[in-house]
This record gives sequence, structure tokens and C-alpha cells, in this order.
Amino acid sequence: MTTDQRVTVDTLLRTAPYDPTASVAEQRATFAERQTAPLPEDVTVVETTLGGRPALDLRVPAASARSVLLYLHGGGYVVGSARTGARLAVALGRRVGVRAVALDYRLAPENPFPAAVDDALAAYRALLDGGARPDEILIAGDSAGGGLAVATLLAAKAAGLPQPAAVAVFSPWVDLTLSGDSMRSKDGVDPLFTRARIGVYAERYAAADARTAPLASPVFGDLTGLAPLLVQVGSHEVLLDDAVRLAGRAAAADVDVTLDVVAGVPHVFQNFAGMLDDADDALDRAGRFLDARLAADSRPSSPNGRSR
Repeated sequence: MTTDQRVTVDTLLRTAPYDPTASVAEQRATFAERQTAPLPEDVTVVETTLGGRPALDLRVPAASARSVLLYLHGGGYVVGSARTGARLAVALGRRVGVRAVALDYRLAPENPFPAAVDDALAAYRALLDGGARPDEILIAGDSAGGGLAVATLLAAKAAGLPQPAAVAVFSPWVDLTLSGDSMRSKDGVDPLFTRARIGVYAERYAAADARTAPLASPVFGDLTGLAPLLVQVGSHEVLLDDAVRLAGRAAAADVDVTLDVVAGVPHVFQNFAGMLDDADDALDRAGRFLDARLAADSRPSSPNGRSR
């Protein structure tokens, strides 16, 4: 069953490729159409602001009133929104039993690096200033949002802010120089991306001389002292080595890190929860990782009927 599901997802991605010649506006519209799905009826959605940026406050039944998950969407820093990230934010929030806040950080090319980092740091600071303890805050993100999550940790450290309780990143893009071996070895294996396509996003987000900066490419940063980190990635993606190198550098810096590689699945395969068992299982593991690192007194007693 799992093999058949993987083949189905691979075929689906290959038969509906993105048009690299489309304008930024057209790419954003296509991404929004494909990535925005109706949320479950039991989810309460409130439009809000966080750190001066629009955001969606997403609450599932029995969510903790104290703890919160800050979610940073993917899209190469060029496409995507809080709404395209809401599905994964809710999936994690439900598993941990916390409310999630999906952030609309500014996008390139109108707002190039470091605008996204500034927005994510401002959102994290706003949660702290709003009364949340750092051990009650979780951060997660996918693709560029995964890289942004790690950059936010680095920016928080540089600003003298405490680290959150834990961070989970899915298929993180953490090297804008595109130097990972999998950029070549997984070319053609990856049904969604090529090095050239990702390079277009890099060019739109950051000038060439900024792409080695740790806040643009966190794999080149000093990861010492960062929050516990879960890195999930599929073996069928050109960003495989981004994830592997990030986990290795975090481990070398004595960060509590877990690398979770799932064979035969593509970029941000968690998006296929409900049709790909690997996706549901990975989200379950991510939920357990985050839940285990929350402050004990900030957890709900029994989210979704499960005992702690």
C-alpha cells in the first residue's frame, strides 16, 4: 500500500508541474489554488496580526490556552501565505494540542532578504511580549519556511532573546547557494524541483553576495545554543542534503536534533496527509517531538481524547 501511495503522489506531481515562465503573480495564484484546502469544521480561524504582520489564529478543540505554535509557510520566499500554510499548522496544532498562528511574512522580490527574517523575529518577539513563556512556544515551517524557522532561532539568539521550546522543519531550504550534492544526485528523482528552478527563487529573494549569510542560509551559521530541532525530509528531493547537513551541523553544535528521513517521498510530503500513510506517520512523529518538549504546565490535560 505504501509503495502504491508513493507512486501515486510522484505521478500527481509530475503531471501537474509549475510553469517556470509564469509571472510572479501567476505563480502565486497557482500555488494558492493548489495549496489552500478547506480546514476541518472544528477549526476556529481568526484573522489577526502578529508582530505587525497579518496572521491566522487557528484553534482546534481542547487546545491549550497558554502554549502556541508559530507556523512559517513554504514557497521559496516568493509565493505562499498564511492560508497555504494553515493545513500543516492545524495538523501539528491538533497533534500537540495547541493553537497555531500562521504568519504572512513579506515576500520577495518586492521585499527581499532579510524582510522575511525580520517579520518572523518580530512575530516571535510579539509572542514573548504578549506573555507567552519561551517554553510555551513552538515554531515549525516547511521548505523556505523551514529555513526561515531556523533563521529565526539564529536571529533570536543574536537579539538576546530566549529560544522557544522546540522547532520542527519539513524539507527545509537552508542553503541558498544550492551547494548540496543532492541538487545534482536527485535531479530527475525529485518530481517537483530542479536546481535551476530553486535557483530562480534564490535570485528573487537574496543578492548573490547575501546568500551565504547565516540568516539567509542557516546551514552556514553558528547553531550553538539553538532550541531542540526536528528535521524531516524525503529521500526523493533535491533538498535532501540541506536537511542532512543542517542536522549534522546542529549535532556538532550540541543541539538536541532528530533527523527523520523518509524513503521514496518528495518535497514536503506531509502535505499529502490523508492519502499517503508516510505523511500521517511523519506528522504524528513531529507532534510527539514537539509535545515532549513543551513546558509540562502549559499542556492540555488530554487533547483529542489522548492522555499525556
